[in-house]
Amino acid sequence: MSRGLNKVMIIGNLGRDPEMHYTTSGRPVTTFTVACSRAWNTSEGDRHEETEWFSVVAWGKLAETCKQYLVKGSLVYVEGRLQTHSWDDPEGKKHSKTEVVANEMIILGERSNRAHPAESAAAEPPDNPEPDDEFPF
Repeated sequence: MSRGLNKVMIIGNLGRDPEMHYTTSGRPVTTFTVACSRAWNTSEGDRHEETEWFSVVAWGKLAETCKQYLVKGSLVYVEGRLQTHSWDDPEGKKHSKTEVVANEMIILGERSNRAHPAESAAAEPPDNPEPDDEFPF
């Protein structure tokens, strides 16, 4: 069996302040959204812009760092892997959500007034949640 690669790198602005929770085992998890925009000109010369929104989840020490230093509008570099969750709601309707599980975050823009953050933060390797940590909410 060959080894696969699941790696994503995004640069964008936070769409909201990070939200931190704790799993039942006490492990911190922080979620936030990042907007990545791109612009291009059509062959007719019309300018177009498109924004893609990414849901990001960070675990452990990286979760604490994200909560402490990031605010809505922060420009960040996030590196991690894509993970998709699927579930059925109480009415039996199927849902799925794809998110970036972060293992590194670098603040690129101006720093927030919350504190004096480190330039970069990384998750403790490897960052594999325990089964009860996969769906913390």
